[in-house]
Formats: sequence, structure tokens, C-alpha cells
Amino acid sequence: MATLDILDKAALDKMEWHAIPEADVSELLRTDLQQGLTTLEAERRLAEFGPNELTRHSARGPLMTFLLQFHQPLVYILLTAAVVTAAMEELVDAGVIFGVVLVNAIVGFIQEYRAAKAIDALARSMSVTATVIRDGQKRRLPAQQLVPGDLVILQSGDQVPADLRLTRVRELRVAEAALTGESVPVEKAIGAMPAETSLGDRKNMAFATALVTYGQANGIVVATGDRTEVGKIQGMIQTAEELATPLTREIARFSTWLMYVILGLAGFTFIVGKLQGQATVDLFHAAVALAVAAIPEGLPAAVTIVLAIGVWRMARRNAIIRKLPAVEALGSTSVICSDKTGTLTKNEMTVQQIYAAGRTYEVTGSGYEPVGEIRHAGFDESLSEEALETLRCGLLCNDSQLLQKDSRWEIHGDPTEGALLVSARKAGLDQEQMNQEFRRIDTIPFESEHQYMVTLHHPRAGGPAIAYMKGSVERVLERCRGVNAEEIHAIALGMGELGLRVLAFAKKEFPAGTERIRHEDVAEGLTFLGLQGMIDPPRPEAIRAVAACHTAGIRVKMITGDHPATAAAIAVQLGLGHPDGPEGSPPVLTGQLLSQISDEALPDAAESVDVFARVSPEQKLRLVKALQARGRVIAMTGDGVNDAPALKQADIGVAMGITGTDVAKDAADMVLTDDNFASIEAAVEEGRGVFDNLTKFLVWTLPTNLGEGLVILVSVLVGATLPILPVQILWINMTTAVLLGMTLTFEPKEPDLMQRPPRPVGTSFIDAEMLRRMILVGLAMLAGAFGLFQWELASGASEATARTVAVHVFVMVELMYLFNCRHLRQTVLQSHFWGNPWAFVGAGVMILLQLALMYLPFMNRAFHTEPISTLAWLKVTSLALIVFLVVEVETWWISRDDRKSPEPTLP
Repeated sequence: MATLDILDKAALDKMEWHAIPEADVSELLRTDLQQGLTTLEAERRLAEFGPNELTRHSARGPLMTFLLQFHQPLVYILLTAAVVTAAMEELVDAGVIFGVVLVNAIVGFIQEYRAAKAIDALARSMSVTATVIRDGQKRRLPAQQLVPGDLVILQSGDQVPADLRLTRVRELRVAEAALTGESVPVEKAIGAMPAETSLGDRKNMAFATALVTYGQANGIVVATGDRTEVGKIQGMIQTAEELATPLTREIARFSTWLMYVILGLAGFTFIVGKLQGQATVDLFHAAVALAVAAIPEGLPAAVTIVLAIGVWRMARRNAIIRKLPAVEALGSTSVICSDKTGTLTKNEMTVQQIYAAGRTYEVTGSGYEPVGEIRHAGFDESLSEEALETLRCGLLCNDSQLLQKDSRWEIHGDPTEGALLVSARKAGLDQEQMNQEFRRIDTIPFESEHQYMVTLHHPRAGGPAIAYMKGSVERVLERCRGVNAEEIHAIALGMGELGLRVLAFAKKEFPAGTERIRHEDVAEGLTFLGLQGMIDPPRPEAIRAVAACHTAGIRVKMITGDHPATAAAIAVQLGLGHPDGPEGSPPVLTGQLLSQISDEALPDAAESVDVFARVSPEQKLRLVKALQARGRVIAMTGDGVNDAPALKQADIGVAMGITGTDVAKDAADMVLTDDNFASIEAAVEEGRGVFDNLTKFLVWTLPTNLGEGLVILVSVLVGATLPILPVQILWINMTTAVLLGMTLTFEPKEPDLMQRPPRPVGTSFIDAEMLRRMILVGLAMLAGAFGLFQWELASGASEATARTVAVHVFVMVELMYLFNCRHLRQTVLQSHFWGNPWAFVGAGVMILLQLALMYLPFMNRAFHTEPISTLAWLKVTSLALIVFLVVEVETWWISRDDRKSPEPTLP
């Protein structure tokens, strides 16, 4: 093979290092497998390639980040309202509006500033030291000084400092879950592999940031810094598009539309008045009043408060929200892409089947708690001696421990060995007692090249020494005598098709007093004992949560780095796939097949399949983008560095709080404190409740803005005196928004919340039925306020008194209409009327404030009001009650139609 110029970075980046023999790797990188690089050559390469660290990309400065919080149409409208109000010398009201805008900006700034830490967390994850051979000497150096061609030594407990092509391996196991999603430590080996081998199956490679859990190895550095696999992930985090949530998109669209409507109506009012010959000053006041009337000043505060309440409720259900808009985005979720290990499953390997002496036993219970039964064909009966010996072998040929800590059972050691301890405990075999009865004398540790482990024991009762072996079915069977290997292989294959990881067990007796055991001693003549099949079982609550998601019309897709058979087996137990699909295992799309699907064809493939296995970080990102291209709102879960790009790209990124890396948490919108899929389903329910309450607030508040604007517009068109003044409009909008509207944010969730389908992307907050209701109430406010204003004037009342009546019309109609809006599709009689006590508190305080507005002299002077008569009170109250009853009838009619609607189906 021709030697490659190592300074050609582009050529190095294209190399498939796992597919090249070790000797050729050494030649290509001009290094020595014994001596390593010289110090001089390493310094030259460090100058050429740069330090082995991830680039920290510059972000916007704090000031610019803060200023951009004001770059929103709704904020422009509020700032305009504040300026106009200040110009009218209503400084208190102007200060309130400015305060709302400032609070929103501060909250947004804090959230964005925290989210920008994702890359820094990733860069910190590579700040380690490494053992390197240079000039033939072993040295301990900062990982930043590593260069391509360096010879690195790994041992248990080390963090892999760069991407390495392994050249020597001794029992090496590396935990790569954070990078590849593989749920158990990967056994490494040497030797070239096919070029098309997926990232998770490259057993001759060790990747930067992975953790060595067992064994030793040597490896040549083939990539450093941004060129490592974790560096490529950092690049994907940078390029992943940070999408607006459905809430922010809808608010932006609504705000832009509202801004144009306000400007258009204000201009139209001014022009019409001039054509009628009205005074310019009067028209200016009318245009300002119209603009102030149309602005829903309470909307930003309501959005912030309802999202904050959602955050509080979700925190009580083990979901911590990092970005406020993510609360509502959860409510719009139509697809949840979930990791398998630890989220949908318990992350606790569990033996489920045992085969011994021609019998297959089912093992009940799950996880590390040793509670369960071992049954043959579903019947309780005593275990055969062969089955007990199989369990004893798994317990004694074992380096792990099963311990109880604070009423919780834990495994110290390998999860696979832990599962064997639990199954033995379920049969009544105690580890401490067995170790005393069968004292361990010697061990042949597990090595990937041999695929088995052997322990030698001296029975306390005397007699021959016993060697117990556990390992792969193939390697154990070829060392056993008198066994039907074809039959055993068929049974093991059947277990494997169920997604079980199968281990075989055997033993051999040696003369009493034997002290050493070697590989040649167990090369033949063993007695086969049995098989144990294990799997990481699904969480029972996750099974229920998946079913609840399906009921709510939400698709659940499992994306894992595990083996396809394991993924399919778990998927069946979880109930994944279309409910009306074929029976049996759902189809599984592997990373290798995904790589062969074009970007154009991927959306259809991603839509039709619910289980994805052996998936790389790039492919996770592609899957999320493909589903978004189909208009889906995606919630993506993850815990590793490899998940960070997809978490950032998704509409709502969900990181694991217990097992999650800092990189995943910083890239996510939400963190689960219990790593449980059921908490995602609970958060979706809370998110839907948030959207419901936001919709209720909008349906309640916008008719007031419509009614106020129409009153001003009609007054100008007919040349009449304005029934309400700008300062009175601000009083109505601000006080009712705080005391009445905000109480809607405390409404409990509707009982049918998780029986509805997800809200389609692009649909408006307000549907046609709600729009009809809003127009109805807005026209009622127009008729009531304008009509009673003219009635009072005709009865001899002053303009101030008549305007006070008009203001009271808006407040009382809003107060009664509030109870209509507490349940948009249920009447008061159909709903839980007393479910929100804050609505009654708010209504009571609002009435007290209205009394103060009308009867306290200083309020009369500030807001140009006067006391009104008892008859006027009766007129206004009667009007508000009529509006309430009309809306109730209309709501009953809508609910009557809704009861005929079909059940939600999966999208």
C-alpha cells in the first residue's frame, strides 16, 4: 500500500480506518507500533493538526442576545402602545406595559443564554489525560497534545482521549452508550472489518469520550479534535436548525396580522373622519384609542404565566422544562422518538428463560429486585437438579455483586452478570453462601477472542474441584461432550428471535487439590448444563404510556443503537407499530438500510416504520428532519452525546436526568428526572392543558379588543362622541386581564384531553366555531356599550356618567363571559363549576375595583368617571347575563356535534 502524506488532512478524513489492517494503519500514519512517534515529530504534527480539542464556536454576545428579545411583532405593538400612552401623559399605564415587555425579555434572555452552553459542555468532556508511548517511553500527557499517529495505552477506568484504531486488545470492554446508543459495554477486538460496518459495530475502534470499563489495549490515534466522531457531532449541533415551537410560530403569525390590522384600522378611522370634516385633534385621539383598544396588553403576561404554571406542574411529574415555549410544544406533539435503554426499558438486564435437561423454564419478575418465580410451562414445580446447577454456575462464575441499598437492589459490576445473580436468587441460591460452599481458587477471565469465562472452585464438603464455565453458545458447546449441539443451537436461536441475549453454562471436574486452571484444561470434556436468556425488559408504566399516546393520536417511534432482534422484541411488548398492522414483530429499519435511502424517500420510510436499530447520530438527525418534512411535531428523547444534534433539531428535545450527559441536557428543552417514558406522556398531557388554557384566554380576551375597536370605529363613522376614552380602555384591558383572564391559566385539565388527536401543524389557535363565538360576543359588547351610552345621554346623564356605564358594560360582560370560557366545549352545567376557585376570587376583586372606579373621587378624576345609578347597574347586569345565556346555548350546540365526532386515530 502506498504511503499517504500525513499532512493531507482531507485524505485522512476520508479513510475508513476500521477497514484497514493494523500494519497498514501504522504505515499510513508513519508511526511505530512499539516505539510510537518521536517527540520532534509529535510537535510538528501538533503544529499542523492543532490541539486535540473541540472548537468553541463564538456565539452572540449577551447584549445582542438581550436586544433580540424585543425583535418580535407583538413586542413592537406593546412598545408602540407604551409610547402612545406615555405621550398621553398616562405614565402609570405606560410603565405597566413597559414592565411586561421587560420581564418577557429578561426571561427569554436567561433561557437562551443557558442553552448556549451546549458546545462548552461538549468541549469539556474531552479535557482528560492520556498514556502515550513516545520515543519508546510511556508518558502521561494532556489529551490536547495528542496527534494522529500517537500510540495510546488504554486501561480500565480511562476515558478514550481520541479516536483510536486498536492494535492490541486484552479483554477490552468500552461503554459507548453516550456515542452509539449501545446499552451494554462493547467487547473490542483487532483485525480489519468490512468498510460498510456501522459505527456501533466497529469493534476494532475506540472513540473519543467513551469509557473503558474493563481490560487493556493499545491503539493508534487516527482522528483528533473536530475530526473525531464526537467532533462531527459537535458540528451537527452547530448546524441543527433550532425550530420555533407551534406556540411561538402562532404568536408571531397572529402578532404580525394584528399589527397590520391595527395600523390599517387606525389609518382608516383617521381618513374617514377627515372626509367628514371632523377636527384633526379629535381624530388623533380616536385613532390612538382604536390602536390601544385593539392591543391585547395582557397576552404576553398570560402566555408567560400559563407556561410557568405548566413548568411547575410538569416538575411535579418528573419533567424539568429549560425553555418555556417547550411546554406548549409538548401539547402539539404528534410523534415521540424515544431511545430504548433506560427510557422505554428499565436498563436492568433480566433473565426471562432458562433451558436445562430438555425443559424450558419461564422466569417472572423484572429488574434487579430478586422477586419472582421460575416455572416450567407455566406450572409451579420444583426445579430439576440440572436447572439448579445451571443457576449455580451463573452465580459462581461471576465477578459482580447483588446488593440491597435503602430498599433498592443494585448491581455492582456487569449488568449481564447481575442478571445471573438475580435469577439464582429467585431459586433460593444466596451468593455469599454459595461462595463459602464453593471457594474460588482460580479464574480464566473473559476475553473476546475466547468468548468464555471459567472459575475453579473447591467444594467445602470435599471431593473433586469443579470448573464452571459461562460464555457464548458456540464456544461452550464445542467444548462439551455427549450433547446434541444441533438441538441446543436451535433452542438458543429461538431465544434469540425473542430478543434474548443467550449464555451457555457448563462444568468439568478435576482432581481434588487442583490449584490452577488453563485454557487447554477446558478445551474439551465439559458437561453441558443449560442456557439462560436475558433482556432489558420494558417498564410496565412505559407500556401504559405508549398505549395512552396511541389513544391520543401520537405515534411512538423507538430509535436505538441495540441489535434489531432486541429492538423488535421490546417493541412487541411495548405495543409499538400500527394497531391495525400485521401480528408479530413490527418491521425494523437498521442504520445500514437507512444509509441506502435517499433524502427524498426517507420521509415515507420514517413515517411507515416505528422501530429503528443500530442507528448512528447522523441518522437520528436525518430521521427527525424527515418526520418534520411530513409536518410532524417531534419530541425526541436521548441521553448521550450522540443524541445532542437530534435533540436540538427536534421541536422538543427531551434529555435523561439520571443517565444523561451534560451535552444532551444542555441541548434539550426538557429534562426527565426519572429517565422514564411515562413522564414524557405526562408532560404531553400537561402541554395540552397549557395550550387549552392559552386558547381559553385568547377566546376570552379578543372579543373585548374587537368590541372596543368597533365602538371607536362606529363612533367615528357616525360622527358621535367616543363612548370610551383611551385611558378607560387601558383600565379595562389591564385590570380584567390580570384579575379575570389570568384565572383561566389555573384551570384544571379537561377530562378528555388525551382522547383528542394532536393539533395539526399550521392550524390557528382559534377554529371557526371559536371565531364565531368571539364575533358574537364582540358585537354584543359593541351593541351594549354604544347603545347604553346613547341611552344614558338621552336620559340626561353627563358624558362622564354615560362613559362609566359603557366601561361597566365591557367589564361585566367579560366577567360573565369568563365562566363561558372556562370550558370551551362544555356548558356550565356539564362542567366542574367549582373546579377553579381563582375565577371566583378574581371576579369578586374585579367588582370591588369597579366600585372604586365609579364611587371614589380620586378614581373619578384619574379615569374621567362618575357614579352610576342602581337602574344603570341593572341594565348592565341584565345585558351581561343575556350574553352569558346566549353563549351557553351556542356551547351546548357545539358539544352536541362534538359527541358525534369519531375517535382519534394515529397520524
